[in-house]
Amino acid sequence: MLDQSAEAAVRAVAEGYCVALHTADADYLHNLCHENFAMASVQPSGNQMFFTRETFVERARSRDPFEGEPSFEVLSIDMEPEMAMVKLWVDMPPRRYCDYLGFFLVGGEWKLIQKLYRTASGPSL
Repeated sequence: MLDQSAEAAVRAVAEGYCVALHTADADYLHNLCHENFAMASVQPSGNQMFFTRETFVERARSRDPFEGEPSFEVLSIDMEPEMAMVKLWVDMPPRRYCDYLGFFLVGGEWKLIQKLYRTASGPSL
C-alpha cells in the first residue's frame, strides 16, 4: 500500500525543484541534489549531454530568475519505500521540458540522484 505521507513529501520536493528552477535558486538545488547526482539530456537529433551536480547548480546560479509565476505539473509519482521516480513538465521560457527525476530517501530526506530530461514538444511559450 502506498504511503500517502511519503508521496506527499516527494511531491513537495518535486514542486520545490520546479520553483527553484524558475527562481534560479542554486542553493536549494545544491541541497536537493545528492552528492552523486547525475543529469542527462537527449536532443531531438539523438545527441546526449551529461552534467554533474556542480554544472547543474552553476547553470542555475549564472542566470536570472524567470518573470511571473512558476509553470509546471507533476504528471506521475512511482514510489518504493526508499526511492521514487517523478515525471513532470516544467516551463523555462521559451521552452517546456519533460523531466524524469529519480529520488533516494537519505537520512530522512528525499535527495535528487538522477535527472533525465528533454525539450518537450508542444506550443511555444
